[in-house]
Amino acid sequence: QVQVVESGGGSVQAGGSSVLSCIVSGTAFRFYDMDWYRQAPQKQRALVASISRGGSTNYTDSVKGRFTISRDNAENTVFLHMDSLKPEDTAVYYCHAGLPYGGTDYWGRGTQVTVSS
Repeated sequence: QVQVVESGGGSVQAGGSSVLSCIVSGTAFRFYDMDWYRQAPQKQRALVASISRGGSTNYTDSVKGRFTISRDNAENTVFLHMDSLKPEDTAVYYCHAGLPYGGTDYWGRGTQVTVSS
């Protein structure tokens, strides 16, 4: 059974930093492209950052230069380091695992990040 479990987040003041972690179990993590999405209240879920199984990264414009996605294949974990946080970064952050050639993908349950001004 595949499990995707996020941790980290919580409340942080504007300008601060936080790190999210996502552990994937029950499947071969190294074959998956990994993404972080977020969903703010009354908004659709949106892609924040991606890292391919080869380590290539992409970011949505609003977080470029502030967020860093990384992965540790030995630990089956993907991270999202978030710096210079803004109130508009407040959202539930979701971890997503997908195969580059399609097939079943997996979602975590999400972790709340709240940035206060």
